[in-house]
Amino acid sequence: MMLGGGSRASAPPGAASDTDREAAITRLYREQWAGMVRLSLLMLGDRPSAEDAVQESFAAMYRRWDSIKDGTRVEAYLRSAVLNTSRSVLRRRKLALLHRGQPEPAVWSAESAAMIGEDRREVLAALATLPARRREVLVMRFYLHLSDADIAQTLGISEVSVRSTASRALKSLGHKLKEDR
Repeated sequence: MMLGGGSRASAPPGAASDTDREAAITRLYREQWAGMVRLSLLMLGDRPSAEDAVQESFAAMYRRWDSIKDGTRVEAYLRSAVLNTSRSVLRRRKLALLHRGQPEPAVWSAESAAMIGEDRREVLAALATLPARRREVLVMRFYLHLSDADIAQTLGISEVSVRSTASRALKSLGHKLKEDR
């Protein structure tokens, strides 16, 4: 299933039985796990942290399932949860780096590094230097192929803000990539 559209949770979750909740979460997990890990990986830079963030997001969604009123927004809720959890990981890392003193670069797996070309590594490195909101918009647009409406829903901003943020982010990314050459 594509992340930006397609099927949604079968029914609005509110007041679902435990069996219904487990079936819906299991279905969502099967459909969305890989895409959510990609989203978190692009935000965090390492697969184990990304998988942990996604697992934590699914666990939080399971605990709060009955409070989700609109079943058509479950995927957007999950994307938001993954982004928020990834942001929390980044904040904890930043705090740890302040106490450690020497920043460490993002750790990409050897397998990933071998598979992607130099140009793609440059783009990912430049992407990592962007402010969080700009990076999030570009990741969701170009790596997850979400529409502006889905991005806006996930981030809780207007579609106009999505487009202007993407424009500024692409301009910054272009300047950064030109500087590196």
